Amino acid sequence: MDNKTLAELLVEVRAKRPLIHHITNYVTVNDCANATICIGASPVMAHARDEVAEMVSMAGALVLNIGTLDDAQVDSMLIAGAKANGLGLPIILDPVGAGATRLRTATAYRLINDLDIAVVKGNAAEIAVLAGAEGNIKGVESYGISRDPLEVAKALAKKMGLVVAISGATDIVTDGRRALLIDNGHPLMGKVSGTGCMAASIIGSFCAVSRDYVTASAAGFAAFGLAGEKAASHCRGPASFKAALMDEIYGLTPESLIKEARVREA
Repeated sequence: MDNKTLAELLVEVRAKRPLIHHITNYVTVNDCANATICIGASPVMAHARDEVAEMVSMAGALVLNIGTLDDAQVDSMLIAGAKANGLGLPIILDPVGAGATRLRTATAYRLINDLDIAVVKGNAAEIAVLAGAEGNIKGVESYGISRDPLEVAKALAKKMGLVVAISGATDIVTDGRRALLIDNGHPLMGKVSGTGCMAASIIGSFCAVSRDYVTASAAGFAAFGLAGEKAASHCRGPASFKAALMDEIYGLTPESLIKEARVREA
């Protein structure tokens, strides 16, 4: 992977400032909005059924997150998703907690089956559940899977015809054929609520400016992980890390991505 490509995508995000429409969970909505702003895109958090189709018409990408789902939210996701599909806009789905309850799992499958999803971004257990493999999940936290996560990701990508992005110590992005591994990141990113949701927002920002959703997702993971590394170098713990993370996302430069992104072919 040529890191110049990643840097060029960051430049394009900041030049175009695409609107990223979120229908997301109330635990991390503010964090996702701020991460989107700091990477250089523009967030909107609209979920009312009567406006989501109109709002997504102005957007460059749609991010769906089922972390605090209810029936009304799912209806809004389907309405917005259908409009996004009609406009050819990428949809990024974060199936938070898939496998924890029947409702979450069924909702994730429904969204994947009813909509043309560009990227499914989840942790290893969530992706394993959707791929029909064994995933150990409690609440919304992943406690590992019984198979190689790269093979699970490839299987789901091939089956569903989309890009799969798994967050972890080493992030994985694949469309079932091509696969990229991203080694940027820091353990403190797992000590703050919402980093997975923020990652989906940043991936959505990159997908809004590139049809190569494998590269765009890898760029999002690399940018976010690199910001996490930099934030961890000058914080005291999770609280100060979270503030520093936003600063580092904002301060990320194309030059730093070229020099410090660690993206490799699998």
